[in-house]
Amino acid sequence: MDAAEERRFREFVSARSPALMRLAFLLTGGDQHAAEDLLQTALTRTVTRWRTVGAPEAYVRQVMYRQQVSWWRRHREAAVPEPPDRAAADGTDGVELRLVMRRALAKLTAKQRAVLVLRYYEDLPEAEVAGILGCSVGTVRSTAHRSLARLRQLAPELREPYMIFGEAKR
Repeated sequence: MDAAEERRFREFVSARSPALMRLAFLLTGGDQHAAEDLLQTALTRTVTRWRTVGAPEAYVRQVMYRQQVSWWRRHREAAVPEPPDRAAADGTDGVELRLVMRRALAKLTAKQRAVLVLRYYEDLPEAEVAGILGCSVGTVRSTAHRSLARLRQLAPELREPYMIFGEAKR
């Protein structure tokens, strides 16, 4: 990699790391250390192919999704840590709802979580989600449907008046 390519890569990492870290955090079910590892792995794989990567952010995201699914396949029975209970509310609206969402997402399979994050958090069309995950559009639709039902079962607090991946309905 020449100096100009290295500078471009460093600029990309500097500019996009916060957004990519948030995505990694969601994909790992709220595990900060695992999210950092996931992002680092994705960036390491990206730098080795930097010259041939046309859309760097899309490439990093795809590496993260696939890496996380692979990790989950190898560690299906791993325990999910529960966040500590808080003695008093901190006064911030939505904090408890986000914690409930994080715990519920952590209980889904990696594929279910990836479909929901890509489809609703990233707001990608079904065809693009299918392309990233290497499955059919029908699989994305059925997985999203079953995953949302499972989220509602795991966390009844996410039912009306709240949408699962949105603001309170008015």
